[in-house]
Amino acid sequence: MTRAKRPRPPEPDYPVYVGSFGDDHRYRLVWLRGVGWEPLSEEEFEPRIRQLFPDIDLDDPEQVHWADRPQEWPAWHPGAA
Repeated sequence: MTRAKRPRPPEPDYPVYVGSFGDDHRYRLVWLRGVGWEPLSEEEFEPRIRQLFPDIDLDDPEQVHWADRPQEWPAWHPGAA
């Protein structure tokens, strides 16, 4: 059986696009222009963004777009996945 190739979805228009909120892990998938999608935790988010885009305004929705629940991260407790 051969699988048909699905067309690649268009890249977001923003330098940073934070994907949908999920409550089964501590990460959100984040689109980084020039890199692609990366799972980032709340603690990893700003340092990674600043590494790639040092002058970005994290509060500007034209630069950092949140799919939903802006600035929120799934609850996570040490020992959880």
